[in-house]
Amino acid sequence: MRAVEVWETGGPEVLRVRDVPRPVPGPEEVLVRVRAAGVNRADAMIRDGSYPLAVSNTRILGLEIAGDVVGRGERATEVAVGDRVFGLVPGGAYAEYATLDHGMAVPVPPAWSYVDAASVVEVFCTAEETMLGLGRLQAGETVLIHAGGSGVGTAAIQMARHVGARVLFTAGSEDKIRRSLALGGDVGINYRTRDFAEAVREATGGEGVDVVEDFIGGSAFARHLALLKPRGRLVMVGTLGGSVTEFDLRVMFPKRLQILGFSLRNQSIAEKRAITRRFRERWLPLLVEGRTRHILDRTFPLAEAAAAHAVIDRNENYGKVILTVD
Repeated sequence: MRAVEVWETGGPEVLRVRDVPRPVPGPEEVLVRVRAAGVNRADAMIRDGSYPLAVSNTRILGLEIAGDVVGRGERATEVAVGDRVFGLVPGGAYAEYATLDHGMAVPVPPAWSYVDAASVVEVFCTAEETMLGLGRLQAGETVLIHAGGSGVGTAAIQMARHVGARVLFTAGSEDKIRRSLALGGDVGINYRTRDFAEAVREATGGEGVDVVEDFIGGSAFARHLALLKPRGRLVMVGTLGGSVTEFDLRVMFPKRLQILGFSLRNQSIAEKRAITRRFRERWLPLLVEGRTRHILDRTFPLAEAAAAHAVIDRNENYGKVILTVD
């Protein structure tokens, strides 16, 4: 089968399409003929060496798939051959075939394409588990969401609006701000032209926010702590601004702040099944009804994975980038 592998770190040009053996499903896995695969920031960070390989240690990139079940292990009883499914994988998505745990296989809604299905699970699961799970965002609270034009950011804005929170977000262009305001954001901040902390203080009358959905990390850490209200929660999802920082611990004590870290891909199968179940129960029905929606930026064929990564590297996308597999 054809697959996109990474054997050295660097720019998008290091990605190679190779012929590799087709994977064999384990006892509780299904074999999926992949039709679409999501491209995520984590994939680009694995490629450039700033993020370790997935726990599966596969050299094939990709963390989410949509396609057709063509085989299954003896205990993979929740899915039948011929089913259209989508779900999270620990690597191996950029390929013609991939294995998927049967407890994490979600049926593709009848009206959805494979591209639709490959656009939702990673971003909605991440936003659910971070902003709403760890961050415990509630109606009437205020949240700051960074990367408001990313896949996770566009999902998080809609989800925060759905639970009744006030939504402040950052993005890198006026077009992205305009589009995210239309999704339900209340205040958009162009981080290229203004210090986001100053803008947040202005928008909140100096009160700050209850939750920060943080993809930046080190370079913004101290500013985030300063912006949080008493009992505020800083949820660490990424480190695009560096992984090392220095701050005064005493800032945390009087406001009783919480700093919470998250990683989706290296959780156990049992945990990922529970995460998938929460997505199916809470957000999939709303997506099917159109009350929330996935945001698709563009698609590329599998052989053009390098071009897809270049879009991610340049932050050109608004929403998801998807690879299609003929």
